[in-house]
Amino acid sequence: MAFHDVRFPANVARGARGGPERRTEIVVLGSGHEERNSRWADSKRRFDAGYGIKSLDDLHAVIAFYEERRGRLHGFRWKDWTDHKSCAPSAAPTALDQGIGTGDGATAAFQLTKTYGSAYAPWTRTIALPVSGTVRIAVDGAEQDPGGYAVSTTTGLVTFLPGTVPGVGAAVTAGFEFDVPVRFDTDRLEIDLSDFEAGSIPQIPILEVRL
Repeated sequence: MAFHDVRFPANVARGARGGPERRTEIVVLGSGHEERNSRWADSKRRFDAGYGIKSLDDLHAVIAFYEERRGRLHGFRWKDWTDHKSCAPSAAPTALDQGIGTGDGATAAFQLTKTYGSAYAPWTRTIALPVSGTVRIAVDGAEQDPGGYAVSTTTGLVTFLPGTVPGVGAAVTAGFEFDVPVRFDTDRLEIDLSDFEAGSIPQIPILEVRL
């Protein structure tokens, strides 16, 4: 199995349905109280791209993409239109959006992350697939020159170059766009061409994967 660093057709993904999924075990006690346990530390996203097929050209593009991925064999990038930025979908990312670490004068590498919530149980999500050219970095509120750091678009790791490593206690923040690592969750596409003008695929299940 491999990961192909290519994005599923974004115009089709825009019409998809789906979102985050968690796995929780619930045991109801004799008293009526519940014991709840989360089996996953992180959520996984699941989508159905079939709803995004609007034309035969869309259908053709999806079939070609599916065949090149060999069905479920290879992973790929997916743009989740409801959650693909370090900020709200309607806003533009800034270098102050997300805290990704605190400098110690020696550490040069920081992982891009996005934090959800704040008051009760914030969840921090690792961002492994930032979109090239969208990452902005600030140290102690001052945006940094992109020439002073390198960003891996396949791991989400930001590495400061010699002479630019954040000092002790310096807050490191970031803004970015990102994709979700996913794969097809079926080895069969059942195509319906009953409508000559626009074919449809009833289901194209897409599942997030861990990199």
